[in-house]
Amino acid sequence: MSSTDRTLVGVIGAGRLGQAMARTALRAGRQVVLANSRGPESLGSVISELGDGAFAATVSEAAAAEIVVIAVPWSRVPEAIEGARWDAQVVIDATNDFDGGDLGGRTSSELVADLVTPARVVKAANTLTAAVLGSNPQEGEGQRVIFLSGDDEQAKAAVTKLFKDAGFFVIDLGRLGEGGQMQQIRAPLAGVNLVRLPMGN
Repeated sequence: MSSTDRTLVGVIGAGRLGQAMARTALRAGRQVVLANSRGPESLGSVISELGDGAFAATVSEAAAAEIVVIAVPWSRVPEAIEGARWDAQVVIDATNDFDGGDLGGRTSSELVADLVTPARVVKAANTLTAAVLGSNPQEGEGQRVIFLSGDDEQAKAAVTKLFKDAGFFVIDLGRLGEGGQMQQIRAPLAGVNLVRLPMGN
């Protein structure tokens, strides 16, 4: 775990997925600001359970963090981020398009990227259940695997570091379109829970 990285992680969405991502960021030694549609005053019990390093915030405050996680149902993404200002943040799209509608040949994350331009989107944390994602990624002598994809190498490096600091083994699937296709719901990697064992085991 990194003890020197002071990157602030904002999480938009305080349900099971948002809380799992908050735990992951805290495990990585980051501070977390958590936001939902009902306002910071509704998050007292969740923040208390998450413990030191977690704070309630507005959506605008969470969106101003260096790394921002979108952890709401995919159909609610436009509503959830309404009014947020986007600049050079790294945005982790942890959503899944469970509706399976026609996206015109694009991935759901490419559409999310359009909504948060000029922020840089990395698809990650969507192939594991919230319960698995939020638990300790160390399995015996192994590390739980997490996949990511994105078009910006610096953004992917920042997200890779976050997950590595949290104890995951990270696999980069390439660009947002091609890699995202493999991560989407009903795609080959959806729901895959892999553990990488040390060499020689």
